[in-house]
This record gives sequence, structure tokens and C-alpha cells, in this order.
Amino acid sequence: MTDRMPARPVRVRFAPSPTGYFHVGGAKTSLYNWIYARQHGGTFVLRIEDTDAERNRPEWIDGIKRAMEWIHTGLDSYGPAWDEGPYFQSHNLERHVEAGHQLYQRGLAYYCDCTREQIDARNAAHRAATGEVRTGYDGYCRDRGNAPTPGAALRFRVDHEGVTVVDDLIRGNPEFANATLEDFVILRGNGSPMFILANVVDDIDMRISHVIRAEEHLPNTPKAQLLWKALDGGPLPTFAHVPLLVNEKRQKLSKRRDPVALEMYRDEGYLPEAMRNFLMTLGWAPQGESEIVPWDVIMSEFRLEEVHSSPAFFDVAKLRAFNGEYIRALSVDEFVQRAQPWLSPPAAPWTADQFDADVFRAMAPLVQTRVKRLSEVPEHVDFLFLDDAPHDEQSWQKTMKGDAAVLLDGVIAQYETIPWDADALQDAVAVVAEQHGLKPGKAQAPVRVAVTGRTVGSPLFQALELFGRERTLERLRRARARLD
Repeated sequence: MTDRMPARPVRVRFAPSPTGYFHVGGAKTSLYNWIYARQHGGTFVLRIEDTDAERNRPEWIDGIKRAMEWIHTGLDSYGPAWDEGPYFQSHNLERHVEAGHQLYQRGLAYYCDCTREQIDARNAAHRAATGEVRTGYDGYCRDRGNAPTPGAALRFRVDHEGVTVVDDLIRGNPEFANATLEDFVILRGNGSPMFILANVVDDIDMRISHVIRAEEHLPNTPKAQLLWKALDGGPLPTFAHVPLLVNEKRQKLSKRRDPVALEMYRDEGYLPEAMRNFLMTLGWAPQGESEIVPWDVIMSEFRLEEVHSSPAFFDVAKLRAFNGEYIRALSVDEFVQRAQPWLSPPAAPWTADQFDADVFRAMAPLVQTRVKRLSEVPEHVDFLFLDDAPHDEQSWQKTMKGDAAVLLDGVIAQYETIPWDADALQDAVAVVAEQHGLKPGKAQAPVRVAVTGRTVGSPLFQALELFGRERTLERLRRARARLD
């Protein structure tokens, strides 16, 4: 196992933009940063990059903080979800602009009044004359000595000689030929700073030692390093560009197409410890045969240098299996406590006065082994608290045909007199099935649908024992009458 020790005090930052729900990819990156800081006695800084005023909303900022606190539930012994912040990039606007002006005054940046249309026209003419395709900025204003006039953008003067090497814990030392880098804009025509300038200035001011972020930022890293050196920012940070998350078609996860909001998984009843464990395996795996391991094992074994560089498949089915394992590992009391948000209206289909906490507590061990998300709990117990059996037309049509009527008649007759316990209830259905030359499972299906409304659910006969004789018979008779 490799472990490249940092040469200076570790200060990492997680810098989300408040432009939507908290992305699962951001959650993974934040965990990587947080663990690295904890492993090396460092500091984890939360910085909100809120300079996109048109897309930012205060509720997204609150959502980021709540989502990060949720994913860290149960990790108090390792320290807080973040050590410093949240800082806001917008509060440092004057410093960003000042840095741009300093670069201009030192001859490291110049003003450009070219429009996008003019640049495209020159590139088209260049292609027509030489056959060479050129899409970026051609350096037209580089040596024109333009003054800082309204509407002119400030471009960084790239030294096109040599190469820029990125020190990356995951990807080695990728090299970028400086000749391929255009003179990029650092201050827009309206004077506002570009993201890359603001990002570098904030990293310098916050003494960030390691930049752990998504792979999509790697192409901008040589520009960031050139800016860092031009601003005399001191030692360059060490980078770690973590793999992108992709869907089953190996497409980058998209907010518009894929279920990527961490809050959505929280609201569906995924446990934070299951989500943490799953996210950590997207590009890395603990030792041993199982990926489901206690958090202290992850804290001990995780190494950034061992994270794979290839994209990681965000497999929702695998996440659901992880969550089911974690739910089954809870004590019954913990399961009951964790299920509470889904046991009250509007999450639950019953009214508050219909719900019986003692009945649910008795049913909980049967439900716990069968759900993979806590949002599934109500459908396993709703028949206990509703006046009528839940109606699922598909289950009814699939089951209530053929021998269903005579089977219900036989079961009703048996259930009127037998002892009311799970074993006796099951034996009675087996007797009725045998009388009609059927397998016990065939006879159980109409009983389950009549009482619970569904073809699948918790163990039937334990549920009937809890439900009681009179209510069970009432439901069976209603179903039989409906068949007539």
C-alpha cells in the first residue's frame, strides 16, 4: 500500500457551486478531501463558489450544508463535516480583480477588445489560407498595447515555450505543451473575474496544499498553475483529479438525465453510512473480498494514490444492495428509530390516529429483512393501519381468479376456529391447498392479496397473527364477496 506523505501541512478545500441540488459526485469528492485531511492531521475548508449570481440561490447553499452534514452523520468522533468555513467566493471579489490588475501592470496580462465573431472570422480565414483548423483565440491583441477600455477583456499572457507538468496523486505527472494553451481571459469585459482566476487567488490566500477535485477540471490545471506562479503564490499545490461518475451507458452523470441529487437518496431512505461506503468504492476498493466494510477500515486503508483514473459506474442497483445490507445490520430499535420519518403523514398513507407504534414495533423485525430503502417501509405495514386493504389492481387480477374463491372459502372456515398463531395459520392454508390438489404457495396468494392488498410483502402468517382473527376474517370475507 502506497502512502506518499505530504511535504507541508495539509489544507484541502471542497468548493461546490450553489446552482442546484448536491451532486453525488460532489459528495464523493468532499469525502475524499475530508478523509485525506483527517489522515494527515490537516484542515478541511468548505468554500462556496457563488460568483455565478444568475444561477445561485440561498436555498442551494443551505442544501449543500445540510447534505454534507447528512453524509457525515455518525462520524462525530473523527471531527466535524468541515473545519473552516463556509467561506464565500463572492466576498473576495475585490481581491480577485486586484490580482488581475497586478498581472496587467507587470506585463503578464493584456487587454483584448476582440469579439467572438471577429475571432471566428479570423480562424475561418486562416483555415481557408492554410488548411489548418484553429478554434481558439489567435493572440491578435497580444502585442497591440490596448488600454483598459470599457468592454475589453483582460487575457493572461501565456508563455508558449516548454511544457507544464501537473503533479497529480492519481494520474501521475501529465504534461501539457504550453504551445497548445491560448491566452485565456481572466477578467471579463465587464470587469468581473473569470472562475479560474478567482479559484487560484482563493487557493493561494487560503494556503491550499492539495486540490482534490473531479477529472473534468484537469484540462484547466496547467492554466491554474501558470496563474499560480505568475501571482507568486508560493509552492504549487499537489493535485488529485478523481474519476468521473458515469451511468450504465458510460455517459457522464447529468443533472438533467440521471438521478444525481444526494438529497433525493436521503429522502428515499438511504442510510448515510451506506451512501458513504458506496461512494468511497467508486474508483477505490478496500482490501478483502467485500466492499461493505466499517468506516474505520476505510479511514485506515484509503489512499488517494490507489484511486483508479478510469470513470466509475454509479450503479444504483448496487447502492440499493449496499443499503439493504446496512438496514439489516441495524438493531430493531435502531431500525424503528430510523424509519420514523416515513411513519407519519404525508409520507405514510394512514392518519396519525390510525398508526399504532406498538404494532409497528412488533412487525419491524419482519419488515427490516425485506426493505432496501426506508421509504419502502409503509407498503409493508400499511394494511395493519388502514381500514381497508390497500388496493393494487395488478395484484388482484393476477391472483383472484381460477380457484381463488373456493380457496378463500376453505381458509375462512379454517380460520374461524383454529388457534391464532403463525404455525397454525400456515398449516390451515396447507390443508386447504391439499384438499384442492394445489401447492401451499398457490393457496397463500389469494389470502395475502385479500388481507395485505399485494402479492409480495413481509412473512404472511406472522403478519396475520399480529393482525388478529377478526380483522383478518373481515378482509377475507370482503375479498370473497367481491369475487361474487
